[in-house]
Amino acid sequence: MKKIFRLLFCCMTVIAVTTACDDNPIDEDGLLITDRDECYVSNFDLTGTDHLTVKIGDAIIDNEACTINITVAYGTDLQHLYPKFSLVTDAKLEPKITGITDFSDLANPRRYTVISGSRRVRKTYTIYITVQKPV
Repeated sequence: MKKIFRLLFCCMTVIAVTTACDDNPIDEDGLLITDRDECYVSNFDLTGTDHLTVKIGDAIIDNEACTINITVAYGTDLQHLYPKFSLVTDAKLEPKITGITDFSDLANPRRYTVISGSRRVRKTYTIYITVQKPV
């Protein structure tokens, strides 16, 4: 009788785990897909290869126009920067940031797309960099 209850318990556990996975799908990156449609950047920074910020003042983020304006220190090596985004809960970023990024072509600003937790809303942000004038 104990064996039957133990077998029944194991079967119920497997069913519960399998059903729970269907309620919480994951995307191709292994991230949980949620019901959240919010899609915005809350903070942005650029750091050098020493991982210290190169920005002067705060980045100006316009979530309506989907633009980020940032001023960097004079002499900053724009070819070797790490962008750092803070996104709304459950959102993700494309392209993925995998290391050093070249921002030196100021005439063609970089673009990143924020994708909501539900994966239904996408907003492409353009990053405009201004280099501080020499003192």
